[in-house]
Amino acid sequence: MLKTLTGIIAKETNLRETNVEGVLTLLDEGCTIPFIARYRKEKTGGMDEVAITNIAQRYEKLKELARRKETVTKTITEQQKMTPELEKRIADCWDATELEDIYLPYKPKRRTKAQIARELGLEPLAQLILFQREKDIDRVAAKYVKGDVKDTEAAIKGAQDIIAEMVSEDERTRNRIRQLFRREAVITSKVVKTKADTEEAAKFSDYFDAEEPLRRCSGNRLLAMRRGESEGVLRVSINVDGEEAAERVKGIFVRSAGRCADIISDAVADACKRLLLPSIENEFAAASKQKADEEAIGVFAENLRQLLLAAPLGQKRVMGVDPGIRTGCKVVCLDRQGNLLCHDVVYAVGSQNNVAAAEHKLATLARKYDIEAVAVGNGTASREATDVVRRALAAVGGSINVFVVSEDGASVYSASKAARDEFPDKDVTVRGAVSIGRRLMDPLAELVKIDPKSIGVGQYQHDVDQNLLKQSLDRTVESCVNSVGVNLNTASVHLLTYVSGLGPALAKNIVEYRRENGAFASRAQLKKVPRLGPAAYTQCAGFLRIPEAKNPLDGSAVHPERYAVVETMAKDCGCTVAQLMQSAELRKRIDLKKYVAEELGMPTLTDIMAELEKPGRDPRAEIEVFEFDSNVHTPDDLMEGMVLPGIVTNITKFGAFVDVGVHQDGLVHVSQMANRYVTDPLEVVHLHQHVRVKVLEVDRKRKRISLSMKL
Repeated sequence: MLKTLTGIIAKETNLRETNVEGVLTLLDEGCTIPFIARYRKEKTGGMDEVAITNIAQRYEKLKELARRKETVTKTITEQQKMTPELEKRIADCWDATELEDIYLPYKPKRRTKAQIARELGLEPLAQLILFQREKDIDRVAAKYVKGDVKDTEAAIKGAQDIIAEMVSEDERTRNRIRQLFRREAVITSKVVKTKADTEEAAKFSDYFDAEEPLRRCSGNRLLAMRRGESEGVLRVSINVDGEEAAERVKGIFVRSAGRCADIISDAVADACKRLLLPSIENEFAAASKQKADEEAIGVFAENLRQLLLAAPLGQKRVMGVDPGIRTGCKVVCLDRQGNLLCHDVVYAVGSQNNVAAAEHKLATLARKYDIEAVAVGNGTASREATDVVRRALAAVGGSINVFVVSEDGASVYSASKAARDEFPDKDVTVRGAVSIGRRLMDPLAELVKIDPKSIGVGQYQHDVDQNLLKQSLDRTVESCVNSVGVNLNTASVHLLTYVSGLGPALAKNIVEYRRENGAFASRAQLKKVPRLGPAAYTQCAGFLRIPEAKNPLDGSAVHPERYAVVETMAKDCGCTVAQLMQSAELRKRIDLKKYVAEELGMPTLTDIMAELEKPGRDPRAEIEVFEFDSNVHTPDDLMEGMVLPGIVTNITKFGAFVDVGVHQDGLVHVSQMANRYVTDPLEVVHLHQHVRVKVLEVDRKRKRISLSMKL
């Protein structure tokens, strides 16, 4: 079957069959996507993670379809209705919709009107009517009057029920109606009258009486309608013109004039209204929802990727501040490894005495722990806390930068088992402040501890397919962790879990081995970790780094299976591996073509040379300092026409949300992102980007701020 699936995927993706087969074989061997993309380029033709992911997803769908075909074949065979022609059709079919159409007439179903009519012996009459040769069908129908068939009219009605079901299960009919839905289906949303004036309905007011062609309905609008429907506020339907649908179907079945044609026409009308249109509507509702889900999940995954790959401050002594009003601001001081040194509470809002005391305490802590940077959460009282921190640091002197850090998900982490295990004697507020401080030092290492859905960079995450969402987000986290690489001697269980080939159990074993035996001196030592076998070692080793290891390659992304070729290069240059990594002149002497082997081609050799130049390089950008406008603190301070600095906090298909420092994000609609047509906001902005925006409108009643990047 692998050969068949390889051919299908290669044709769909326009890729070489040998490369697709290489990917599928590696996937079947248990290789992860990051590993395949990074270390098996010769087998894939240099495909990136996106291409490999697309192949993997299609492969899973085709395997699922293959399992469905087995079920269909078994069911029809058990009914003793399988024919060689039908068996071949099923075997050759690789389209899910077509397969279900083939199966529909044989699919076990509840007792239908047609089934009751068949039990009454009316199927021959239905066939005669469909044949349309009988001139006096009422006379023929009279022969079927017996038992529960009381008269001729009942006989014909029963025959019509059979015809209606046959029409609804006919492949030509279903495809013709699908064509009509594709071109002309309209999605309609109406408010449930009893809910129209309720508070929960207000957020769906844009959809109280909405109607648009389904093909033009954006994913976010469709998901909003479906959420309103699930909350009992809206009624949503997808419709086409019923009369036109019936006319199109009549063209297939009505081939004459007269009594039989009239009976068939009535049966077709009944089939369309009662069976066919509801069935195809459900099909298109599911398909449009799936498309909207995939679109929303794609945006969520990209936002998550950008958040995880946000610029790290690095190993600095950091003060973390979790702002608050009534209970004060929780303050923690962390060492360069993120360990908690102290915690305290200050009041940045309130009386002048409170604020003065807060400034004094912050300055004292900054001096005592030699703080190099401050991370302030972006929640309630963030602006006030930031202002107090800046004044306190001014008294300290030096250049201590203040960064505003997203605290989405910090409360989830602070109440988690991981946080309780690390800080069993500290309350959730202290844990949250520690998380904020660590996010500044290394966003990736800290955010992997939180369920991606709780990080707050998606839309409608509770409305989309949860399995698909989890798979996509887990894949994104795995991709980010492996693209950056992990310090084997400092990484947490959470971070190690996402390393290629590991998982929770092996990650825990690595940390326990490290605790019992001390820091890893080499990658090879990983082989001593319980249950970490050769396959897992091959998958994970290249992504785990040991800075300042005896073998300098252990601190790079060069895979241990390629150490020998680097050692040969060094020997040919008359130097050590360390000298080769330190000298550009020595590397220039290397002719890569000399080292090409059966499973070692130019793509991998080129990667090795790039890694020797910058061992263990971090692909993330450098962090930038940002300040909000000092004159703006609340939505009441905003005026139309103002131009303000802001930070992109979330990106959707219809635009980007920007924080301008008023505790309420504003929306830059996609039409306001540039002085050109923009199809995708990701073309223009990225998460946490520093931008300048103009205030277009402030709707205080609906709590909406409209912004523009067209300055």
